[in-house]
Amino acid sequence: MQIDILTLFPSMVEGFLTESIIKRAISANLVKINVVNFRDYSPLNNKQVDDTPYGGGAGMLIRCEPIFECLDHLKTKDSHVILLSPEGPTYKQKKAQELTKYKHLILICGHYEGFDERIKTIVDEIISVGDFVLTGGEIPACAIVDSVVRLLPGVINSDSLESESFTNNLLDYPQYTKPSEYRGLKVPDILISGNHQKIAEYRHNEQLAKTKKLRPDLLKENQDE
Repeated sequence: MQIDILTLFPSMVEGFLTESIIKRAISANLVKINVVNFRDYSPLNNKQVDDTPYGGGAGMLIRCEPIFECLDHLKTKDSHVILLSPEGPTYKQKKAQELTKYKHLILICGHYEGFDERIKTIVDEIISVGDFVLTGGEIPACAIVDSVVRLLPGVINSDSLESESFTNNLLDYPQYTKPSEYRGLKVPDILISGNHQKIAEYRHNEQLAKTKKLRPDLLKENQDE
């Protein structure tokens, strides 16, 4: 997979690519990630990329030309273009799994007060990471890249992925490690029983109970599906 991240602040993204699982995936040639400063595609002599909105209003908008020109240069028949904006549907694990099917993702990070509306005519979808305001799209872009890359074949052990939160639209079950007792807090006996069938049943029941308590909305989504 190839991922291009379009941003005005490359350094906000570049550090994220040099650590942990993402770094290893890049080193193993499991994914190629490019950070593109779309300021380079501004047609203006001063490389300005924003301007005041027609009709008045506070703040500045991203002009359409740099984004159009940048996409003209990057897009191929395999590209899937995502605009990061709070007006899109909220990002979920299911969407991360869907995005792994594309050969080429292009993520557009906004800044200032938003985008010229015409930019939305050349993207494939709009995604929001939540109902809150950030200064730009770089943090959402990193979150999406992280969630997608870790699902690619060979990046993480497949057994680990199958047992994670949201894989079955439930939160993960409680987990423990050594010592079996610490400051009076004991690991549940079932987990050290060696009975794998009972352990599996226990973990599933714990998933249901935890999700019902902390995220009942996920159980409703399961019912709606």
